[in-house]
Amino acid sequence: MSTLPSTQKAVALPAKRSPLIEISTPVHPPAAGEVVVRVQWVASSPLDLHRADGGLLISSYPAPQGGGGAAGTVVAVGSGGDLKGLQVGDHVSVFAFHGGKEANQQQYITIPAYLASKVPEGIPLQAAVTVPVNLVTVFHSVTADLELELPWPIPKNWKPKAVNEPILIWGASSSVGIFAIQVLRHWGYANVLTVSSSQHHEYLKSLGATVCFDYRKFDVVDNILDYLKDAEEPKVPYILDCIGSLKGTLEPLAKIAQRGSRVAVMLPVIVKDASEEEEPVYEMDVSKCLPGKWADGAIVRGVRTHFYLQNEFFKEKLQPEILPSLLAQGIIKPNNQRVVEGATMVERAQNALTLLRSKAVSGEKLVYRVSEA
Repeated sequence: MSTLPSTQKAVALPAKRSPLIEISTPVHPPAAGEVVVRVQWVASSPLDLHRADGGLLISSYPAPQGGGGAAGTVVAVGSGGDLKGLQVGDHVSVFAFHGGKEANQQQYITIPAYLASKVPEGIPLQAAVTVPVNLVTVFHSVTADLELELPWPIPKNWKPKAVNEPILIWGASSSVGIFAIQVLRHWGYANVLTVSSSQHHEYLKSLGATVCFDYRKFDVVDNILDYLKDAEEPKVPYILDCIGSLKGTLEPLAKIAQRGSRVAVMLPVIVKDASEEEEPVYEMDVSKCLPGKWADGAIVRGVRTHFYLQNEFFKEKLQPEILPSLLAQGIIKPNNQRVVEGATMVERAQNALTLLRSKAVSGEKLVYRVSEA
């Protein structure tokens, strides 16, 4: 433990809608069951933008930035406890979200071992960092919010009860959408409908999408309902909204969902995007979104991925075992990456926020270096 520095550089928010700054924070030695990871790559996420522009889930400033994916090398392990087989020198990807010593946009993070996934041979850290946040989100939303089955390991000759029922993924070219298609395909769900811009349709079909619709077409809702005209009601029993936009996704989905439809919406719901002059408006309670517009009996839930740890099986198995196994077998593939450049860690983080704010990212994940190899 003596080789760990006592302090480190971290990216922080000095105030809402202000440029990022560098601060010094402590490096926390690992307790039993914990590991310290030297962070080499970070995956940027919409949460970074929601925190920066809207102050989402921030109680005071300066606030260390981060709450998502990181990848790096284990440099220390706690004495005792369940370390999930991790050792010093292992390459890992991480989805950690409690802030403080787990904040991902800093040089070292100290985490419980169950929040880390050993990276399989042959997969670069730059690619591995794109996986954990969104894959965990898929497992949690599909099982907890849509209440579909994803048993592990998959029993021999197993078929899901909803094998042929329509599952609609809106925002399918997002990171969550891309992993959702791959997971559902592998678990035997055979009727996955996707909505994205048309430029991504061939790729989504290669991942396992049954049919693709273009959200930019004014009659996209009519096209979906026409495709399902012979289906029993609810025509779309399962809906995964990977975007969570009041106008962009919830309004059209409210026209599709019927009694018995289950709708899982990524939070926060974006009521109004940020502009140069105005702060964004978010809503964390989906029941307050479009009241009276949803069909009676439609079940609409906001996805709270951080609650996945309440599922004891997923807590112990999802990141340590399921994720690396799926990656090693090629069942899921990392997102395409766009490397964000900059002279310093803070500049790279700021450039990533600018790209997110400009909505210039589609079908790929923003990643950037925190420290060198």
